[in-house]
Amino acid sequence: MTLPTGQQPASGADLMRRFLPTSPYVQHLGIRLVDLQPDSAALALPFSEALITVGATVHGGAIASLIDTAAMVAAWSNAEVPEKMRGVTVSLTVTYLAAAEKEDMVAVARVLRRGRSLVYIDVDVKTASEHAVAKGLVTYKIG
Repeated sequence: MTLPTGQQPASGADLMRRFLPTSPYVQHLGIRLVDLQPDSAALALPFSEALITVGATVHGGAIASLIDTAAMVAAWSNAEVPEKMRGVTVSLTVTYLAAAEKEDMVAVARVLRRGRSLVYIDVDVKTASEHAVAKGLVTYKIG
């Protein structure tokens, strides 16, 4: 993971605040940070016609990307920054609960457990009108 300024971030939260706006894929989807606390993060995915798969339904891959990104941010939110800033999703399970149709979504990710390098995260995705869309369980490795 590289940052445009080249300076070492002070914390994992600082790293995420600086990294997200520079990530081409995050920018492509329009994902933005809503809230960042130790061991939790909330990210928004604004609705866009480009996210539709059929009719008015948002593609499940966009929702899975939102879950994966929210989990990454939560994993780093309360982590020390290692010398080599590396991180990777080890496992991603998504359960789709309902279709999201032409509506913004918010993913709230919460760390369930932190090991030496593995972080286990639970993610809930809801529409702007508070309808549950998906549930994710993510294992993320730092370092």
